[in-house]
Formats: sequence, structure tokens, C-alpha cells
Amino acid sequence: MNTNRFPQFYILRFSVLLVFFGTFLSTSFGKESVPKGLIGDWTLYLDTNEPAWLKVESVNGEPVVRMRVHVQSAGPHKVKRFEDGRLTFDMKIKREDENGPQTTVNEVTVGLKRGKLDGVISNPDLKAPYNRIAFTGKKFPPMPKQPDLSRVRFGMPKPLFNGKDLTGWVLDNPKKKNGWRAEDGMLVNVTPKTDFGSTGSYGNIQTEEHFEDFWLHIEFDIEADRNSGVYLRGMYEAQVVDRDSRMQGLQGLGAIFGRIAPTVNAAKEPGEWQTYDLVLVDRHVTVILNGVTVIDNQPLKGPTGGAINTDPMKAGPIHLQGDHTSVKYRDIYLAPVIQD
Repeated sequence: MNTNRFPQFYILRFSVLLVFFGTFLSTSFGKESVPKGLIGDWTLYLDTNEPAWLKVESVNGEPVVRMRVHVQSAGPHKVKRFEDGRLTFDMKIKREDENGPQTTVNEVTVGLKRGKLDGVISNPDLKAPYNRIAFTGKKFPPMPKQPDLSRVRFGMPKPLFNGKDLTGWVLDNPKKKNGWRAEDGMLVNVTPKTDFGSTGSYGNIQTEEHFEDFWLHIEFDIEADRNSGVYLRGMYEAQVVDRDSRMQGLQGLGAIFGRIAPTVNAAKEPGEWQTYDLVLVDRHVTVILNGVTVIDNQPLKGPTGGAINTDPMKAGPIHLQGDHTSVKYRDIYLAPVIQD
């Protein structure tokens, strides 16, 4: 009998068991899974009351996070740490101060605390209240199924602009300069600003009245190298830019900015009056540009950059961008959806 067989056999068996349990321990305990309750889109409530949105996904077991505070890119942001169910990442935030627009890099930590969203945005180099901003959130409900627009009933269209003055409209930020006025039946924004930057000294304008689902008709005149936008509920921007702009596709005319690209460029020449018919029903949007359907009843999966409202279940204003460049609007009508 070969007495060496038994030690060799057990050594081999023990090695196999070590490999098995090592693999089990590393997959079960060495790598956290993204908490199910954290996955999804979130309306955020910051101590500073700035509009903000968060999206957390799990891709191949790894966390993927997008987040935006008002403007700037939503990412995805590189996760630096993922410990005890909390994500840590860096994010740029653009704000205006006495020296003009300033962009800072801030550290964000976010997770669940007793089942509720809990997060902090921090940058010790900033002054209060921006050095440490606590936030909570509310998760978006599931996306409704695509509505059958042939069965949707709209009320009588009503004018949102009387063509004579700014009755029913206010600056979204009263500290900004007002470049808006009524002129010859038009809602005109005049500003010396010519760049497409997302902040400026001139203000955006919005309706005092807030709306839920609706059909909106609005006409606009945008010159070459100019930029504006029509925000539905203050949340989703229908892009307003000239046909030949460097901004095309997801950022071009007919797009829901950064979210849904138009199927075709149906724009007219810069400086010509053009028409938007925009239908928002059950978080789905239809965009008709100059009589051509360029987005057909597509889901809106989150707010666009510059949104002042990030809650898809909350009514909001019609919000017109005036902090970019000059633009003209006219014949603004809205027909609300009639609920049975």
C-alpha cells in the first residue's frame, strides 16, 4: 500500500474546498449589491431649495449614478466608494455669485436611512449654506403605459399671453434682469448675451398658473446663433434653436433637450416664425414642429437640464428660457386634459 496517496488526496481535496469557499465568500460578502430601495429616479429636496434629481441603477452588479442640481451634466458620475449601502461620488455644480457663473466640484454621499433617502453634498471651500447641503428625496412612481391619445379629451384652449403686457407671467428669479416685454402681439426677450451658456444676468419667464397634462401651442422666431427653450411643467425642455445650429439631434430643434431626439429636422430658416404643438399626457410627450410629428408619444424618463421642477407628479408652469439669447414668442394657447 502506498501510504503517500492519502495525504496527497486530502491536500488536493482541501485545496479545491479553499477555492470554492474563497469564491463564495468574495461574491457573497466581499462585494456589496446596490440596495433595491435605492434603485430608481428621485426628486430631491435640498436644504438650499435648488431643483435636483438623482437616478441610481445597477448594471452588472455595479452602481451607476446620475445626478444634477439645476444645470450641468447629469453624468454618469464615477463612484469613488460604495460602502455600507452608501454611494460616494464627485459632481460639478454651476451657480452664480457676485463674480458671475462659478462651477465647483462637490462630493456627494447618498444612501438609505431607515428606508428613506438620505444624502449630503459637501465642499468645505464654499461658504454656507453651500459647504454642506443635506437632502432627502421622493422616488418616481413607475412609468405609466403609453396613453391612447385618440381617447384623451382636451378642454377649450385658452390664451396664456394677451399680446399687450406680461399679465400672468413672472420672472422665475426676481433678482435677474428682465429682458421680456410685450410688443406688437409678441412676447419679446431682448438681451445682449449671445452665448449658449446655461446661466446669465437676464431671467427666464414663466406662467403664474401651473398645469398638469395639456396640449400647448406656441409660435417662436429664433435668429441664427440664438437659443431658448419651452419647459413643460417647468421640467421638460422643448428645444428652441435655429435649424442650422451646431446643436442637433438630442440638442437640436424639435428635441426634448438631452432626452429625446426628433426623427427629422422639420425646422424653417432662422428668423422665420415656427410652430410647436406640444402634448404632455401621462409622462409621455408628442412634439409637432411646423406640422410635422417629430416625437410621437414617447416616455419622459426624467427632467432636462435647467428644470425648475423635478417631480413628474407635480403641476408646473410653462417656463421660457431668456437667460441664453434674444427670442420672440407669440400665439401661446393651452388646452388642459379633461379628467373623467
